[in-house]
Amino acid sequence: MSTSLQPHILVVDDDRSLRELVADYLGGNDYRVSSVASGAELGAALARGVVDLVLLDLRLRGEDGMQLLRQLRAQSQLPVIILTGRTEEADRVMGLELGADDYLTKPFSPRELLARIRTVLRRVQAGHEAHGAPACRAYRMPGWELNLRTRRLTATDGREVPLSNGEFNLLAALLSTGNRIVSRDQLLELSRRYDNEVYDRAIDVQILRLRRKIEARPSEPQIIITERGLGYRIGVPVEAVY
Repeated sequence: MSTSLQPHILVVDDDRSLRELVADYLGGNDYRVSSVASGAELGAALARGVVDLVLLDLRLRGEDGMQLLRQLRAQSQLPVIILTGRTEEADRVMGLELGADDYLTKPFSPRELLARIRTVLRRVQAGHEAHGAPACRAYRMPGWELNLRTRRLTATDGREVPLSNGEFNLLAALLSTGNRIVSRDQLLELSRRYDNEVYDRAIDVQILRLRRKIEARPSEPQIIITERGLGYRIGVPVEAVY
């Protein structure tokens, strides 16, 4: 399987031997695996590209795994499986309450880990399909990548551009249409695929804000094109990353 099509698992654990074990086993089962040992490295890995699931140890040396989980949940809807010690029931309960999708107690069987990862990813994909959203991980266009899991817009030079909730919903909706012309009402409806909260109806204002963030010359847009009397379209090639 092409590496671009392999689900990407990010392992966050300060135990090097465990990271290597997980990477070897999952790598042999058509998964792409990246491993980091700290919260700082976690943030850098998420900024570099598309991640499909995070495997997070709650007992990192010198760091609060619960806080990392809170940050992940505040910034994204990435699936997370937490790792805890066998006797740490309170950690498991709190982790699930904070939004973890599943947990494993150490030591664990690699076969069980694989089964749980497959189950969580199937559940996430089924949820996307039930809401009508395309089961893709990101959209790429010249100069930019919009990660649907982490809700981050990143330039090719690695610079991250913050988006409001409404701006993200609108840009994701536009990119999902390829290069078709879509009306304001259609954009409003499409945006609901990416969040239950419907953004401000002042779409023209949102478009202006997006142009200021992603266009080289906002007054002469090349990415988000206005089709007078009809709506908007994306004027550059768009690649869906699955």
